[in-house]
Amino acid sequence: MREHGGEPAASEPQRAKLERIKRELDSVPTLPGVYLWKDKSGQVIYVGKAKQLRARMRQYVNYQDERAKIPLLVDQIDSFDYLVVENEHESLVLEKNLINQHAPFFNADFKDDKSYPFIALTKGDVFPAIKYTREKHKPDTKYFGPYTDSRAARDMVDIARRVVPLCATSCADWRGLKRRLDKDPLALLDREARPCFDAHVGLGPGACCGGITPEEYQVNVKRIERFLSGQHREFVAELTEEMQAAAAELDFERAARIKARIDTINSLTDKQHAVSTRNLDADVVGLFREETVAGVHVFMVREGRIINSNEFVLDRGKDVPDQDLLHMFLLRYYDATTSIPHEVILRDEPEDKDAMEAWLTEKLASPHGAKVRICAPQKGEKAELVGMAETNAKHTLMRYKVRTNYDDKRINNALLQLESALALDEPPMRIECFDISTIHGSYTVASMVVFTNGKPDKNQYRRFKIKTPLDEANDFLSMQEVMSRRYAPERMADERFGSKPDLIILDGGKPQLSAALEMFDQMGIDDIALCGLAKRDEELFVPWQDTGPVVLPSGSASLYLVKQVRDEAHRFAITFHRELRGKGMTASILDDVTGMGPVRKKALLKHFKSFRNLKSATLEEIKEARVVPNEVAEELFRVLQQYNRDRKDERVVGGEAGRAEGPGTSAAEVVDGPNASDAFDERAAACPPAGTGPAATWSPAVDEAVRAAVQGREPGREDNEGRTIA
Repeated sequence: MREHGGEPAASEPQRAKLERIKRELDSVPTLPGVYLWKDKSGQVIYVGKAKQLRARMRQYVNYQDERAKIPLLVDQIDSFDYLVVENEHESLVLEKNLINQHAPFFNADFKDDKSYPFIALTKGDVFPAIKYTREKHKPDTKYFGPYTDSRAARDMVDIARRVVPLCATSCADWRGLKRRLDKDPLALLDREARPCFDAHVGLGPGACCGGITPEEYQVNVKRIERFLSGQHREFVAELTEEMQAAAAELDFERAARIKARIDTINSLTDKQHAVSTRNLDADVVGLFREETVAGVHVFMVREGRIINSNEFVLDRGKDVPDQDLLHMFLLRYYDATTSIPHEVILRDEPEDKDAMEAWLTEKLASPHGAKVRICAPQKGEKAELVGMAETNAKHTLMRYKVRTNYDDKRINNALLQLESALALDEPPMRIECFDISTIHGSYTVASMVVFTNGKPDKNQYRRFKIKTPLDEANDFLSMQEVMSRRYAPERMADERFGSKPDLIILDGGKPQLSAALEMFDQMGIDDIALCGLAKRDEELFVPWQDTGPVVLPSGSASLYLVKQVRDEAHRFAITFHRELRGKGMTASILDDVTGMGPVRKKALLKHFKSFRNLKSATLEEIKEARVVPNEVAEELFRVLQQYNRDRKDERVVGGEAGRAEGPGTSAAEVVDGPNASDAFDERAAACPPAGTGPAATWSPAVDEAVRAAVQGREPGREDNEGRTIA
């Protein structure tokens, strides 16, 4: 232990290291900037900023920084780096970017690494559209959020479109108009005469059919921006004037539509909690911490009402002062949102208040020159708001701890149960599961999913294309190939594949287990536990037990975990298989076009963005792309038209099959391809209600007929099991 402010006892190597770093610090300038402490491996473990780099960095090695985490940090630092900037404002922005880039261990961070939902406006388009998204990277898009409740974000998109009709990116007609306008701005003069569905129901303004000009549309965009920013009073006043003007002109239908929009806004504001009699525009931030985690709650107050609230959990908070935690949170939070208030209210002002205010003012970019103010009220209405935010932050943290404690206990029980049931040497902290996906030996793929400490570790997931030539489905050979590739010595030494697993689960049971064991014998691997999971009754076959398969207790935590691992491997394999099959289908169709080589295929798909866009293109659009000669374009258009007709016929056949469907195999199970679900939905819509169609049962003949129609071939004379069809 050391006295307050003193220097702890250190070993000789540690003292030598600190002396070396002190000498190196002599060359650091006394200018503002950002510093990076690194460990022996060169990994950045802490990022900080300073008005004077040399003086601030010396505080660490001289133990003049009183934060409790500093001794542990100093024990690990071995080198440093620094970047000089012009002023403290620049250092604030650079610090934020470097923390996002390196995710240093000693900097506080969000507990979960998920991306939060946003509402986005595609401002770069002639007719900007609104959408719900988790991506936030396009420079010509304006984002509102983040929302910690995805349902609230989706609901807000629907409410906004009822208040101000606007196109949505999910509308196919809007996407088609966007493609045409991107190619030729004059396409604005030749829009469709038919309005889209959204325009019919009042959610869209009719941009696709010429129902609104770009100038009129921009008025709607400005209004929806104000609405999403919480500026409701001014907006309602504008709508009220429009309603009264429409009524004065005896246009009562338009007046009624405007009144419905006003009622929608009023019903929303009625649900919002009024917190101030004044026109307060602020974010209120509350923090509550316990040991290594802290809860943060943010109230978005606009026009004196709480229009939204978000909750977060911060990690690595032990021995980090509240000011440091809030500093890091404010950087991350306001970097992710475009909804900047005029005031940020919290318990304590940050040390770099001036730099933070300058940065937020720059992000606000007010046309009136308004500045963002950070304040820490000690009494009054605003102080009460901070207290309310802190109370909510406490409940946020309590809910998080209850949820994670429950999950951790369940996972620990599951791992201990697996250790006991499978007679393992220790709980399987790293589980790898493999699944093979194929259709009659074509596009055979394998998935590898990894669960670390009982939770999905998606960074470790891997996909394999099976290279062994297969005339038909052969899971035995496929599994052997995957085992030989995954557990080859060079892969085991590759850090990207992680560490050696404690348990391997093979989906499929005894055959897959036999294949893996045979390959392991050839490779000389005998120190990895593995088992085969049969689909029937979730039986686990293990090679080191002669008492038969292991059956985990129904409803047990271990059975739940095994099912979760198996289902995740299956999902990952199926997704990859569909992706390859879709690409293969596209390639095979283009191969039927005379004069279509690899270069032209690639250029076509690059121009049209996707095969779906290409197959719906007109002959003129294909020629205008100037990717292929006109004669090749005409041949391509003919092939695509034939393909579209064939797909339409498949849906008709599928509809007939759906009517003949019995209690056994369903039509959905025999239709394959990227649009299989769409085809089945259309068939289902065409089917009569149960009991009204012709009495028929599913048969191998019908099965073969539907498969043949979907695959574009004549029906065979044998069913799937090689039996002759009468």
